[in-house]
Amino acid sequence: MIGVAILFIVLGILIKYGKMYWLIAGYNTMPKKEKKKYNILGIANLFRNVMFGMALIIISGYLIAKLTENPSFQNYAFWTSMILGIPYLLIQSNSKKYKKNLEKTD
Repeated sequence: MIGVAILFIVLGILIKYGKMYWLIAGYNTMPKKEKKKYNILGIANLFRNVMFGMALIIISGYLIAKLTENPSFQNYAFWTSMILGIPYLLIQSNSKKYKKNLEKTD
């Protein structure tokens, strides 16, 4: 499970700081004209924060499992991070908050 947490941290860093926006599903297949409608820097921040948050939950679950000698905590933490993180990421990244207002004024 620590490997998954490290993967999430690496993905968050690559998307935000490495500008590897092609890792964001859907964005990489959009035409350039469509991409201009989105605030990719805001979406990248969101991805980084959510990935770091999910990693933190998984690492916390791992540490609690080791301290209590109850491996179930590790699984609970993993699934909690998935159940909370993925829907949050999808809902927020598709919200109007990250769409630019490109209305033409004549």
